[in-house]
Amino acid sequence: MSHDHQADTAIAAISWVTRAIYLLIAASLSILAIFSFYDVILQVITLAQAGDITQGILRVLHALLVTLIIVEILETVTVYLKTSRVLVTPILIAGITAMVRRVLTFGVEHVEPVDIVLTLAAIVVLTAAVVYIGRQERENSY
Repeated sequence: MSHDHQADTAIAAISWVTRAIYLLIAASLSILAIFSFYDVILQVITLAQAGDITQGILRVLHALLVTLIIVEILETVTVYLKTSRVLVTPILIAGITAMVRRVLTFGVEHVEPVDIVLTLAAIVVLTAAVVYIGRQERENSY
């Protein structure tokens, strides 16, 4: 057996393991997304019974944003399984969504001013990265 053939066999085995792990991650994320969306439905149902409507709306928004984060990560895994390439944009969007989710708590709980500034800075940096990468992807697709 030649050295090149052994290397090709090893690479194929590693690739198969990676693909299997991504499939398990995709299955896990799918289940989490379904449970997360179920939580959104429960939060909407309890919203009608909530004494404090603002808190109820915030709980619904938090649940929706968690679902959106899971779906964005699942999209990254799905694209990898289709193309064997990892897209960065959905991960960045999930990061922006997580930061927006954090911003929603600012009016509800005590937050240090430095935390507010850092969270807003993270949103700006992540948004700039999405815009930059979007431009790069458009330029490379032509």
